[in-house]
Amino acid sequence: MIQKDTLEARIKRVCDFISHNLDKPMDLTELSEVAALSRFHFHRVFLAYTGVSVTKFVQLARLKRASFQLAFESDSKIIDVALAAQFDSAEAFSRAFKRTFSQTPSQFRQAPDWPNWYEVLDFTLPIPKEDILAVEIVEFPQTPIAYLTHCGDPQKVYTTAGQFVAWRKQSRSSPVQSCRTFGMPNGDPNTMDTADFKLKICGSLLTQSHHVEPNAFGVKAGVIPAMRCAKTTHVGSHDTLDSTIYALYQQWLPQSGEQLGEHNCFFEYLNLIHEVNECDLRTDVFLPLQ
Repeated sequence: MIQKDTLEARIKRVCDFISHNLDKPMDLTELSEVAALSRFHFHRVFLAYTGVSVTKFVQLARLKRASFQLAFESDSKIIDVALAAQFDSAEAFSRAFKRTFSQTPSQFRQAPDWPNWYEVLDFTLPIPKEDILAVEIVEFPQTPIAYLTHCGDPQKVYTTAGQFVAWRKQSRSSPVQSCRTFGMPNGDPNTMDTADFKLKICGSLLTQSHHVEPNAFGVKAGVIPAMRCAKTTHVGSHDTLDSTIYALYQQWLPQSGEQLGEHNCFFEYLNLIHEVNECDLRTDVFLPLQ
């Protein structure tokens, strides 16, 4: 009899394979071979462990990537996004997108309904095996930034992020390609009231002037102070970032002999969700120390 953890590992392997091959055609025979399961059992096992069929999972993964491209790459053509998502036409893509997210691609681009988006994509994934964290102690330098503060529902963060991206493109004071990108929360959104949550979305500045011109977006100038930090890198979806953060507190900190500093943990996004596949995201997690 196949043990449960072996099945989890096999389905996790299929999910990873899909995430790394969104630009390629995939068939059920190939995916069942990746899982090392008979096609007759593969459908049922995949559905049991994820809550969706494998065909639906593939389409959702492609539409999820497409939604980020629509929201954050305003210059991209919808037909190009459709073709990248393996649809034969913009019309077929539009029908599938609206059926999934209750908005057409054009409507989503103009005003994304992020809470509904989160609800649609709220399904179970196999839990990956915990790896030993690779942690280093670093001296984070004082860093002048521009920032826009998101207040309230964490599920609407992408709306604020889109506004910050638009400011970066317009102002050219903090270009995405040449400046660093940070997220600085005021705490754990899982342990506070939604209304109390805040996240500063930040970009380092090209100059050390600490100055941001007045703007309609509400972006302001600030600074991340110099501090001593533990740093580790999270690979993969931002939705699973909590697993790395909690591991820092639960696994690394008790045996490190270190004491926590005054600041909350914060993140540096080494690449962005509209630039790479979700599985290839890399995020440095900084835990301030004394």
